[in-house]
Amino acid sequence: MRELRNLNDLTGYSFQAIDVDIGRLEEVYFDDQRWQVRYLVVRTGNWLLGRQVLLVPSVVKGLDDEKHAIRVDLTREKIENAPPIDSKQPVSRQYQQQYYSYFGWEPYWTTDPLFQAIPSIPPFVQPDLSTEQENSHLRSSDEVTGYRLEAADGSVGHVEDLILDHQSWAVRYLVIDTRNWLPGRHVLISPDWVKQFDWTRQQVEVGLSQELIKSAPEYDAARQIDRDYQRALYKHYGETFPD
Repeated sequence: MRELRNLNDLTGYSFQAIDVDIGRLEEVYFDDQRWQVRYLVVRTGNWLLGRQVLLVPSVVKGLDDEKHAIRVDLTREKIENAPPIDSKQPVSRQYQQQYYSYFGWEPYWTTDPLFQAIPSIPPFVQPDLSTEQENSHLRSSDEVTGYRLEAADGSVGHVEDLILDHQSWAVRYLVIDTRNWLPGRHVLISPDWVKQFDWTRQQVEVGLSQELIKSAPEYDAARQIDRDYQRALYKHYGETFPD
């Protein structure tokens, strides 16, 4: 089984609860400072008429690629009775407290000393930036997809996908299509090279040149991302791959 996975490939995988299949993966929320997936967004029941609930990655026990399924250590009843989310509203502090209380889990922000407050999760639609909390660092994968990549000397393509470590659920790379409209050459950018997200302009900013990005080792979604490829990628950007 591959250690690194495309989020686009995992989207639509069913969730295998302890007793029965329930729902499908729609997207994830990740922390844009830690680059860590905090929540999996599950559409329970019917794809169109079901409701959305959140699951933390720690309940995932494995992937079954033959069945296109994600195994979780929860019962169907426990998942179905979880506090639902409203896809048109930010997930509030009150909701998160209710959510963790329901499952009896320790909130991730209480174990991380660098978190000063409980962040708010942006909605599935474009968030209202005037009301978004300043300390919010949880981002929707659906929202980020399509954001422009702004290099040090201009725009160079857009974000097409995220590459996840399915064991730690860390975001390892952003998949960049180097052309803005027609399909172009695909390359990877490590989160370590991202300076910031600009939500008002819908772009991801990096301190790299356009040419350096465009000439990076090409990424092929059909091939496994092995260590040799990653070493070559880091070397191209003048960095040392952290073996």
